[in-house]
Amino acid sequence: MNELTERLTVEQPIIMGGSDPSVEELRERTGEMGYVLVKFTQTRGGTELGFPLDRDATDLSGANFDEGTGTVHVEGHLILNDDPVRCIADIDLATLNGTGRLALDDKALAVVTE
Repeated sequence: MNELTERLTVEQPIIMGGSDPSVEELRERTGEMGYVLVKFTQTRGGTELGFPLDRDATDLSGANFDEGTGTVHVEGHLILNDDPVRCIADIDLATLNGTGRLALDDKALAVVTE
């Protein structure tokens, strides 16, 4: 396993990724777009990862996008430095901050290469 991948398997602070993060953008990304960006802030310069949502594992029921409150739980597969992983993150709508981690996941190989 790559050193960066291994470091990101420990739960740590994240922020919503992108050039101008907003609750509205997060609504769009978790809705129609189905692709989110999260940034792990405790690496040199930060590590921003983008991934397609696993709709079955993602939970938006705790979010009120209109009020900008609550939390979204997002998950999805990606390949990081040749390691198949699942990104698991919880994002607070009020701050667009949260926690996240990676988990090794062989299913990511099949999902990402389709």
